[in-house]
Amino acid sequence: MDVAIVLQAVVNGLMMGGVYALIAVGLTLIFGVMNVVNFAHGEFVMLGMVLTYLLHTFAGMDPAVSLVLVIPFMLGVGVLIQKGLISRVIGQPDEAQILLTLGLSVLLINVALLFLGPDYRSVKTSYKLSVFAAGPVLFSVPRLLAFVVAMAFSGILWLFLTRTDLGKGLRAVAEKPEVATLMGINPRKMHALAFGIGISLAAGAGSILTPFFYTFPAVGGMFVLTAFVVVVLGGMGNIPGAILGALAIGVTESLTSQFLALDLAMLGVFIIFVLVLVFKPSGILGKGKVY
Repeated sequence: MDVAIVLQAVVNGLMMGGVYALIAVGLTLIFGVMNVVNFAHGEFVMLGMVLTYLLHTFAGMDPAVSLVLVIPFMLGVGVLIQKGLISRVIGQPDEAQILLTLGLSVLLINVALLFLGPDYRSVKTSYKLSVFAAGPVLFSVPRLLAFVVAMAFSGILWLFLTRTDLGKGLRAVAEKPEVATLMGINPRKMHALAFGIGISLAAGAGSILTPFFYTFPAVGGMFVLTAFVVVVLGGMGNIPGAILGALAIGVTESLTSQFLALDLAMLGVFIIFVLVLVFKPSGILGKGKVY
């Protein structure tokens, strides 16, 4: 077995795993704080891709620069959706949460189909096909940029949760909502903030995907399943676990597609998923710690 090929597959997997991490930390934050599983999470990745595509097409904005607009905008959208829809199913049976978020997923896909059609669209940047070599390993510039941005935002989220009063408020509501209420923290505001941050991170992941991934209405479904696997692998509500799980899934997916077949890329992922469910259902680092 050629060591260079293995190294290349691992590097490719880590770079993609970084994007998975950004999607998954948003999903796990929402679950950790609100105890709601967001089945529409992939569609917010799609919305981020669509917004980035539109900003690039009509304003000539680079995908990395578009994050400055996409993330704050989607944060606001997330807060409004949480207050208008998601808040109604918090504390309700799981079936209500599933039906609402699945319905939201279908709605967003069909709205995108209505305005954009089913066509595959791409963002053509000056560095789209750029690569550079580091020894025997080739680095795709857009993928490396996506990895760096994703890790940076994941790190910023961790600092926000551990070093700021708002972040500590989110953690308090996630761990002991009754005690947090007694301490003067408003759980409803924290829920809205958590959902807004969660989907803005998903949209941000969509933005950094556009230089090397096609944009189309159903694209979110390609990422949400992987994100759920990552969250379960790392531990529901555990952000460091989600990051580690995402990197592991990215490498597993890359190695499987490299040495078995591209069509079997998810095979290794689901094998790991099943093994974790059987032997450590709480995840690698356990669940319930939103930091």
